[in-house]
Amino acid sequence: MKSKTGIRWLVTIVLISVVATMVFTLASTEVLGRAGYIMAFAILAVFIIIGIIFDILGIAVTVATEAPFHSMAAHRERGAIESLRLIKNASKVTSFCNDVVGDVTGIISGATAALIAARLMEGLGNDSFLFPLVISGAVTGLTVGGKAIGKMFAFKKSTIIVLRVGKLINFLRFKPHKKR
Repeated sequence: MKSKTGIRWLVTIVLISVVATMVFTLASTEVLGRAGYIMAFAILAVFIIIGIIFDILGIAVTVATEAPFHSMAAHRERGAIESLRLIKNASKVTSFCNDVVGDVTGIISGATAALIAARLMEGLGNDSFLFPLVISGAVTGLTVGGKAIGKMFAFKKSTIIVLRVGKLINFLRFKPHKKR
């Protein structure tokens, strides 16, 4: 039974990755086709930041312990139950955050960087390999550096991070009862 669940999760995560990559590539390509340089770099920054944020969340869920959340849930603190659910499903949450979102945003930011470099070369009439080198190096440095700082933060503040995400999930799920 466990192997069927594992295979189902694997197929699901692969399909989500493929679809997300296609959607984000299409959307970014469409927007970048009409965007100026500032907007193109802003879109690139958004992809890098999303990758870093999800990397932080994946690490925080992995290192967080259940004990403080049991106490919070006993005191009916919003988001505690959702936080426990995240921790109990840490392998799936981490896989989704770090592998799916992290890898997809990494691929998309690389493609976006390449498009920006090509547009810069075309716009300036320059065939120099300098633009792709500088842009890809900057994207790599920002991504790797951001994730390294984020990991340190996630290790130190895992409980706070997981609780805030739990509260966000609780807020998004909260549906007030209708008065009759």
